[in-house]
Amino acid sequence: MMKQPERERKEPTEFNVVVKCKDLIKHTFTITNSTERFPKKYRFTLVNRIQDKAVQIYECALEANELDLRDTKETEERQRLQAKAITCCKELLFFIELSHEQGFISTSSCEYWSKLAVEVKAMIAAWKKRDKARV
Repeated sequence: MMKQPERERKEPTEFNVVVKCKDLIKHTFTITNSTERFPKKYRFTLVNRIQDKAVQIYECALEANELDLRDTKETEERQRLQAKAITCCKELLFFIELSHEQGFISTSSCEYWSKLAVEVKAMIAAWKKRDKARV
């Protein structure tokens, strides 16, 4: 009897929303760490808030993904974290818009950065909607 070849095990890939959140953080830090773009006097006001929002989006998504939908309390917490991540995306979008209006970033930079944030927001909203349908 011939032995069947062992199936290659595919490692689970990282959750797409989390990957997109990481991309958003990396881009956010690349843009905001430039003292040519953001003058030093804005470092502890606008820049810190922008960076904190990007990190908070990632943290909420990651924490939400770790929760068990079979547990009612964890399901509620997951929905709360997803909603918080969406709100943080909206806040980040405002800060991106403000950065553009203040002349810290170009129109094309604003568009690209906003696109990343909107994409994350849409993915989290779709995820939240799928979870609601599942429960």
